[in-house]
Amino acid sequence: MVVITSTVSYEITKRATSEFSIRTPLRDATGPTLDRLAVWARDPNVHVRRLVSEGTRPRLPWSFRLKQFQEDPRPVIVLLEELKDDPVEYVRRSVANNLNDLAKDHPDLVIEVARRWWSDGDYHRRRLVRHGLRTLIKAANLEALDVLGYGPSSAAKVATVTVGPQSLPIGGKITIEVVVHNPSDGPAGALVDLRVHFVKANGTTSAKVFKGAELNLESGESGTVRKSVSVAQHTTRTHYPGVHRVEVVLNGATVPAGSFVLTD
Repeated sequence: MVVITSTVSYEITKRATSEFSIRTPLRDATGPTLDRLAVWARDPNVHVRRLVSEGTRPRLPWSFRLKQFQEDPRPVIVLLEELKDDPVEYVRRSVANNLNDLAKDHPDLVIEVARRWWSDGDYHRRRLVRHGLRTLIKAANLEALDVLGYGPSSAAKVATVTVGPQSLPIGGKITIEVVVHNPSDGPAGALVDLRVHFVKANGTTSAKVFKGAELNLESGESGTVRKSVSVAQHTTRTHYPGVHRVEVVLNGATVPAGSFVLTD
């Protein structure tokens, strides 16, 4: 039955995505299915290769979780190793998403893999690694930041921050401008994100991180990151009057950046 199901999945995925159908064989007959996927990872058909990386995602959306890979991700990593330099972006993107899934349960292992892939990787592989570490980067994981060259050893510093307007009604926009400077004699990387502590209905706050930019600064060079943040009412975020704190997250370190006031 597993062989039949796998064969059907192989033919279907050439015409329409079938990563869901491979998950039951992966759950119920893990060994034989992994052996089949190891062969498919070298298949000439791009959709078959992507089935390998997408179907083995432990946390694939709209499907049940593959708990055995959440517990032991090493069999999945073996397959991803085969696909990390696939010539097609469609496959590499899927590899990155799988890596991001694995990072939620095994961050240290994924960082180890990412560091190895990054060290001798070309532009395409490094782009994959960056996308695969996105959850850890958003959480300001220092080891993940270090893989990308944005670790604590970077000399980049926040020079100035401007938040404006200082007071505005709900429905407008604020602009946050950050100038980052490299005072050292060598190059410095700067990963800049912005964190806004939005006031909730009960007066407490809830922080939201906004993606800023990646800067590579030469000695004595400065760079500017500018971000507009909407404070209109959204289906996913309701705004309330009060003082909203702003922080800059530079290479994982939090720097207070001021505040703005929302009025009715």
